[in-house]
Amino acid sequence: MDARATAALGDAAEHMAVTYDDGVATVELTRPDKHNAISYAMWQAFARLMPVLADDPEVEVVVLRGSDGGPFSAGADIAEFRTLRADPDGAHRYGEAVEAGEQAIIAFPKPTIAAVEGFAIGGGTQVAVACDLRVCGDDSRFGVTPAKLGIVYALPSTARLVETVGPAWARWILLTGDLVDAPTALRIGLVHEVVPAGGVLERAYELARTVASRAEVSLLGGKAMVQRVVTGRLEEDDEVRAIYERSWTSDEYAEGVAAFLDKRPPDFPRARRHP
Repeated sequence: MDARATAALGDAAEHMAVTYDDGVATVELTRPDKHNAISYAMWQAFARLMPVLADDPEVEVVVLRGSDGGPFSAGADIAEFRTLRADPDGAHRYGEAVEAGEQAIIAFPKPTIAAVEGFAIGGGTQVAVACDLRVCGDDSRFGVTPAKLGIVYALPSTARLVETVGPAWARWILLTGDLVDAPTALRIGLVHEVVPAGGVLERAYELARTVASRAEVSLLGGKAMVQRVVTGRLEEDDEVRAIYERSWTSDEYAEGVAAFLDKRPPDFPRARRHP
């Protein structure tokens, strides 16, 4: 873990870890005694950490996971609610920290992958849905459970859920508070792939390596374009034209064309790291 990532974790350093391997950064929740529940400090750490990883040129993809064997996360640390959320002001501050952490993952400009071993409940599902891609085990379960706590799910979080599974299933998930099994999660678009339990990390990192091998200019541009579409910004304005321009003038574009004409696989990491 580099110094900036360590500093970004702050008080959450005991319960989160960041590691690096050939362009793939892993953010691991390391709180197995609490089923990787996400504390107030951990939500704050997400908000600080994701911009640090975004600025690191060696980071191409981020994988978010729970501790070895799972679970991914039991959600927000409910034990803190009697103290940090004991009054309306505290609840407001807590909600702001959760939203800032979630939005930092959503706004992260590079691809993110959630590797869900075991269950992802409440804030665990919230973090997984904030990622671009989700892989889970065939024994995984998901749920968003504010209806069991007397909490109203925040509007930005609800919007992300609706974007992911559609309004009909968002209603079912939020109104029942019931858990969704892996086959259902796949069917409704909550996850992209279901693999045998025990194979989640292998598949998630295989997927991460595949994504990291693609043209970074295309990854950043494609993610930005999708975000514009889901927020209803469909005009090709100066920002969009600048994204096009960056691709046309990039070393990766030159490498992609050359590789196609040479009938060989493109080597985009080489093109972007050693132009």
